[in-house]
Amino acid sequence: MSFSSLGLSEQLVRATTDQGYEIPSPIQLQAIPAVLSGKDVMAAAQTGTGKTAGFTLPLLQRLAENPRTGKGPRVLILAPTRELAAQVHDSVNLYSKYVPTKAAVVFGGVKINPQMMKLRKGVDVLVATPGRLMDLYQQNAVRFNEVEILVLDEADRMLDMGFIRDIRKILDLLPAKRQNLLFSATFSGEIRALAQGLLNNPVQIDVAVRNTTAESVKQSVYSVDQSQKTALLSKLVRDNSWEQVLVFTRTKHGANRLTQKLEKDGITAAAIHGNKSQGARTRALADFKQGQVRVLVATDIAARGLDIKQLPQVVNFELPNVPEDYVHRIGRTGRAGESGHALSLVSADELKMLVGIEKLIKKQLPRKEVEGFEPTNNLALKPKAKADPSKARNRSGGNGNGRPGGKPRSFGDKPGGRSGGRSQGGNGQRGRSSQSQDA
Repeated sequence: MSFSSLGLSEQLVRATTDQGYEIPSPIQLQAIPAVLSGKDVMAAAQTGTGKTAGFTLPLLQRLAENPRTGKGPRVLILAPTRELAAQVHDSVNLYSKYVPTKAAVVFGGVKINPQMMKLRKGVDVLVATPGRLMDLYQQNAVRFNEVEILVLDEADRMLDMGFIRDIRKILDLLPAKRQNLLFSATFSGEIRALAQGLLNNPVQIDVAVRNTTAESVKQSVYSVDQSQKTALLSKLVRDNSWEQVLVFTRTKHGANRLTQKLEKDGITAAAIHGNKSQGARTRALADFKQGQVRVLVATDIAARGLDIKQLPQVVNFELPNVPEDYVHRIGRTGRAGESGHALSLVSADELKMLVGIEKLIKKQLPRKEVEGFEPTNNLALKPKAKADPSKARNRSGGNGNGRPGGKPRSFGDKPGGRSGGRSQGGNGQRGRSSQSQDA
């Protein structure tokens, strides 16, 4: 199956060939014909599977087939973060290389006047974050009366980030007759509820089991005490000669602190998060892509929209508070069929988060330890098996679990063996981080 067989024009097929793409991905095989037919679409696909091209290519063709002379945007693409908005805008420019299309991207964190000037010149495709788009509307810099196609990209993240009010305001301003497309790696119950009021008899596409991780990504857990995580990360970077590794923390302050510690340890690093100016974020990402920075430390706000070809390593320095964010984090590696490695540094107080992630992805992640960094408390390899009442020994002072004095076996103990002198202790309740998730 080729892109031309999906009904795309010769100009668009040539643009995909220029980018080295000849065979459509599963999401593209299903989404492109559906979008070309003018139907509403609700598509779920793992990150890195090519869903951006899945809606960008057909909407560009629809615009080319029905040219018009107005100045207002005909396609509106909403994205949750600056990075994702910029990435989608880049894709529009790449694929519209041989078709006459004007595209613009608007987001916060930069001056609004240049964006207003760009919009006044007229655009066909507008990629925007919801907050900045509403700012521009309130300043009479943009109108939506010519919008023919609406795309909500990573809609679940937009709801997580509190954009629902802006989204509803934008929806109220759009023409009632339009094509609606929802693309995301995951769909929560809230997103499905939103879709019911937005989409009209949509084509539903689900090319992968929801909330699963790509088979091309090797996943592992390194058990380590919280206080030893930075030292272990430095050792892993050096011992494995990692030249490009993306590291995730839960908070902005944590990202800054880790970056400073790595720099002091002689490892070039940069942080990217919501408190950084857009210029600083752009420079950090550019330096990382060009190899001038070995470690890019990011918060979950950057988990969507970081498109780095052949990124070999992703490290969860801290597990995310929301299990679904684990899927998006590790989706930065193993993209477009490439192999990748996702490694999580997990302390005993994060056990509850780890269990939640494993429950979500329906997979138990292998635990490992590094010599010299053995943790004080072991992580559970598997839940304790229920005791067989018929085999339990009811000793004096016992509680029926077959252990002297009634002391129950900890998660860290091996059945029929000893725990190696370390109590498990970390059940996810004690020592849980009180820091809020980065917004």
